[in-house]
Amino acid sequence: MGRLDGKVAIVSGGARGQGAAEARLFASEGASVVFGDILDEKGMKVEAQIRELGGEGTYTHLDVTVAEDWGKAVDLAESKYGKLNVLVNNAGITLGTLGIEEISEDQWDQMMDVNVKGVFLGTKQAIPAMRQAGGGSIINTSSTAGLVGIGRTAAYTASKGAVRLFTKATAIQHAKDGIRCNSVHPGPINTPFLAETLNDPKALAARLARVPLGRLGEPDDIAYGVLFLASDESSFMTGSELVIDGGTTAE
Repeated sequence: MGRLDGKVAIVSGGARGQGAAEARLFASEGASVVFGDILDEKGMKVEAQIRELGGEGTYTHLDVTVAEDWGKAVDLAESKYGKLNVLVNNAGITLGTLGIEEISEDQWDQMMDVNVKGVFLGTKQAIPAMRQAGGGSIINTSSTAGLVGIGRTAAYTASKGAVRLFTKATAIQHAKDGIRCNSVHPGPINTPFLAETLNDPKALAARLARVPLGRLGEPDDIAYGVLFLASDESSFMTGSELVIDGGTTAE
């Protein structure tokens, strides 16, 4: 028995890193997974990996800032697998350590489009399908930067703070529909996303010095937390924050 037997899930940003780990884990736990990204070649490789292991996964092109792409992903889940139970809003970007004075308006808008509007669009498209299925679970990937101010990345912090509170609003508004919504707050995770941010050994060492457990997290560390929130094991959790950060925000 898998922990997600009989469930159908959509995962955004599923071609690499945390999203790919989540798609693979969900499939191994019995879910049928539609996962999307803009990195189509990498996404197809993840689909092949899932199928080689006997799982059920389908890749689709998904730009989270485009409502039509979300509509196609939801339609694919319903037409191919019959319903939608779980949405993981995982896709996100960072633009490095640009301060308030350095970041341009266009860069700010890009950050908000992907990290905030993308979550809104995915949620908006998923809710009617989840209501039709009798309820569901939405998991939004925020960050420790959505809990505490990280001054050197003001736009990223603002975007992840918005995800955190949008999660709570969604949880309250749609509890009556049997739809739960929780946020996950990763610390530094060993993914291409982190490498783009901490591409200098000194910056990485400084970041690790602030992690009490003394190491980077791995994508599966986050995927197992997301699995818990997607499963019925977390049926009394909504509007909550799951922090997986090696103790970073405990200090």
